[in-house]
Amino acid sequence: MIRTIVWFSYFFLYQLFSIVILAKYMCIHKFGSLQKAAAYAHKISRRWAWSMLSVAGAKVKVSGLDNIPPDQAVLFVSNHQGNFDIPLLIATIDKPKGFVAKIELAKIPLLSTWMKIIGCVFMDRNDLRQSLQVISQGIETLKNGHSMVIFPEGTRSQKMDMGEFKKGSLRLATKSGVPIVPVGISGSYKLLEAKGKIHPSIVHITIGTPILLSELSKEEQKESVAYVQAQIEQLLHDTKKA
Repeated sequence: MIRTIVWFSYFFLYQLFSIVILAKYMCIHKFGSLQKAAAYAHKISRRWAWSMLSVAGAKVKVSGLDNIPPDQAVLFVSNHQGNFDIPLLIATIDKPKGFVAKIELAKIPLLSTWMKIIGCVFMDRNDLRQSLQVISQGIETLKNGHSMVIFPEGTRSQKMDMGEFKKGSLRLATKSGVPIVPVGISGSYKLLEAKGKIHPSIVHITIGTPILLSELSKEEQKESVAYVQAQIEQLLHDTKKA
């Protein structure tokens, strides 16, 4: 319980401190270049994410980083075990990226501001029209060369077993033409959801080889959601065996 109190206290204090950092970002954005501003935002977001994981007592083991294409936008497709998944991927993947996040995160002051700065979009799954608008926005972001992350399960599984991927969840990739990079997250739910409080845990993140949907067979393209889900399930299976 003490670690939980410490973590949430640190989270809110960091939020207040981020006002100063945000002011610096705005100055770089206004008087510098967009590239420098984006690089600064990426650096700051990774520093924030690592600090959140450190205070939580997370030990993160990552494999497959060399599978990430360095010079093009990609769609990271990951399973979703817990609330720490976003900071985990921000911290461990050194590539600027936004997230397709739940609409509730847009209501958190300052955090939502920083999420927008790094290219996140917020989806209300109960509003079909808004969801379609968000997907269109994400497609344009990918076409403009900025990577995105999506959790096709739509919600946290809060356990090791992965939920079924939503139909149409890969539309970002099919419409933008970018490669899909599968990501398997194992153990992140143990940091919070398993016991209802912050608890030190080991988390494995495994990054698979890129998938270009246009290069799949016609049958695989027809079942592309199931195909990608199977790739991530294999990553998680391999992690268990390691």
